[in-house]
Amino acid sequence: MALVRFDPYREMRHMERLMDRLWSGAAPVTSEPESWAIPVDVVRSGDDIEVHAAIPGVKPSDIAVSIEDGTLTIRAESAAESERAEGDYLLRERRTGTFYRALRLPDSVDTARTGSSYANGVLTITLPKAEEKKARRISVEVKEDAA
Repeated sequence: MALVRFDPYREMRHMERLMDRLWSGAAPVTSEPESWAIPVDVVRSGDDIEVHAAIPGVKPSDIAVSIEDGTLTIRAESAAESERAEGDYLLRERRTGTFYRALRLPDSVDTARTGSSYANGVLTITLPKAEEKKARRISVEVKEDAA
């Protein structure tokens, strides 16, 4: 589950965008922070949890991953390309700037053994389960009846 900062005016902005859309016939371009969230997939793989974050077009050196107080935070920064003075943009959907995603982690994660890799625009973070939190098999001893 993502942590979202409470914004009392969010619903009013959504209504305003809806009205803009109805009157103009086109979807307005928004730069609100909630539209900059990094999309993630969280998958259980055996005893590990894997987080796959889509961050295309960002250099690995511009990605920061941290875990603090049971929260995994992914921050990335996309640099702006050099602007062309040849014409005016009619629509620009490639975002530049800083964006992040924060996920609350379960208590069973061993943060000391966490690893990450980046390939083809996807950041993969592997969060292994702590040894003391793994389920243990207990063998059942069979005793013969004395009767």
